[in-house]
Amino acid sequence: MSATERVGQRFQGLDQWSTPDILEALWGGQARAVSACMATLPALGRAVDEAAARIGSDGRLIYVGAGSSAVLAALDGLELPGTFSFPLTRVELVLAGIGDLRQGFDGAVEDAGDAGAERVRALSPGPGDIVIGVSASGRSAFTVGALDVARAAGAVTIGIASNDGSPLLLAAEHPLFVDSGEEVIAGSTRLAAGTAQKLLLNLLSTALMVRLGGVYGNLMVNLQVNNVKLQARALDILRQITGADSDRAAKALADCDGALKPAVLVLLRGLSPDAARAALTAACDNLRNALG
Repeated sequence: MSATERVGQRFQGLDQWSTPDILEALWGGQARAVSACMATLPALGRAVDEAAARIGSDGRLIYVGAGSSAVLAALDGLELPGTFSFPLTRVELVLAGIGDLRQGFDGAVEDAGDAGAERVRALSPGPGDIVIGVSASGRSAFTVGALDVARAAGAVTIGIASNDGSPLLLAAEHPLFVDSGEEVIAGSTRLAAGTAQKLLLNLLSTALMVRLGGVYGNLMVNLQVNNVKLQARALDILRQITGADSDRAAKALADCDGALKPAVLVLLRGLSPDAARAALTAACDNLRNALG
């Protein structure tokens, strides 16, 4: 029996436990899943470094998954534009059996390896693309088929699963096995395995964005300013980096159409907005390098 399907003897009789005891058991499963991710960090680091070296200015992040794994993958990808200004046109979501989320998942599509392969083949993946497959069991034929095609095309392939030696991990150039353990509710991988998937996806994409210059120090200099909260955050970040007062920071940010990086160069180097954008382009959009 695979690790994600094991029936935990210690949780038998769960339905007769008190609510506090149920919650403590669930919390314990989540905590163990988070701790298990630590062992994955060396392999995750290698995946991040190769992805950063390969993605260039037009490579894509292609997320592949089925069921709950697909939703977690989609969430990770869709958060990148707002936080890091990573273009949504460079994020592809290859999700099995998901249309109107109110209708739930079509679980049968998970078994369609040809469908996953065709979906990725239609994207014409290449060496600059990063394909991330997520499956708790590691046996989703849809996801495995997709990674097989991507790897054959020369893309960087990363697989996240909670069963060691599973087909997804064998298909991936960078297998990330996380031993999230038996589920409190046997086989319900939306629990511990799902938490581990979310964490690893978060670590992977965030570290990649850091390597690509998406932060200065630990400040989000690539955030998209599209509401009042983020306007205030952007001004605060600009003041922290430059020491400018509120009025000067607000003017520089407005002159740069809400873009933080050129606004920093306007304030610290006395450049015009156009010259600041040109300096960033020459520095591959890395603010630290542009500042010299």
